[in-house]
Formats: sequence, structure tokens, C-alpha cells
Amino acid sequence: MRAMPKAACAFFALSVLGCRPQGGVLSGSVGELFSLQVSRIELSRNEEAFQVTYLFNRAAELDVVVRITVALKGVDFSPGKRISLDGEYEPGHARTTVVRVPGGEPARRFPPVKKGDLNLGSGGGADEPTDGDFSMVFDSTGGDIGQGRTLVGSFAGTPVDAGF
Repeated sequence: MRAMPKAACAFFALSVLGCRPQGGVLSGSVGELFSLQVSRIELSRNEEAFQVTYLFNRAAELDVVVRITVALKGVDFSPGKRISLDGEYEPGHARTTVVRVPGGEPARRFPPVKKGDLNLGSGGGADEPTDGDFSMVFDSTGGDIGQGRTLVGSFAGTPVDAGF
């Protein structure tokens, strides 16, 4: 039997296994509303928040598939810690906000997180290799999209300093 050329082998592997972005993936029932395909992930961090942005290149458009922002007030954001994503960090201010911005369209806000957590595996600081995962269920009221749905994901990368 003849050996398969390297390029053909790589193409075959990607077509069978699927192309996964460097740094993480998304899943959950929100995938019934829009594609959870991701091209790349960006992490940002400052004293007040940690943000994970999942992006997808679509022809001439760049979609923000989802952007998750977690307020860090009162949180020990260090490896091995589980951070609750639901509730408020102070009255009237959600601990976690999630938005979607399809290229060329207005931002769509998700309802408040009804229940969820983020597990930080390593890092957490700006310019520090960071990885982790999260899962959340959205409230059944509020927001523009995703009522009562789930979102699960993983992330890995080096957060840029989002200081101001």
C-alpha cells in the first residue's frame, strides 16, 4: 500500500476530526440558535474584570460569537478556584455579562446567568498563560437572545492587560 502524502493526511485528519481553534471550544443549547464555530479566542484582564472573547472569521465579517465578562470584585481569581458566575457583585450589577455581536449587526445581550461557574486551571493574570472552563444556564427572562439556554466552554491563552 502506498503512503499518503503529508498534505493529504493533514487534510483528511482535519476533515474527519474537525478543525478546532487554538485555545478552546464552545457548546451548549445556544448552538441551536446560532453557530458556535470559533476561529480564535482572545483573553483580557484588568483589576476589575476577566474577559473571554470567542471570534469567528466569516468572509469579510468578524463575528463575536460570544464575549463573556466576569466582574472580579470580591473574587479570589487564582488557579484551582471555582468562581460563581451568577448573581451580582453589588446591587444592580451582574457578576457576569454575555453578549453576541455578529459582524455588521448590533450587539445582542444574553439574560442574566441563572446558575454557572468558571474553573480557573492556571494563570489568571495579564500576560500570564491562563486556561480554564465554564458552564452556565441563562435566566428564562431578559436579554435579547438565549433565554433558558446553556453555554459551556473552555479557554486557553495569555490575557492581554486591559488596564485603563
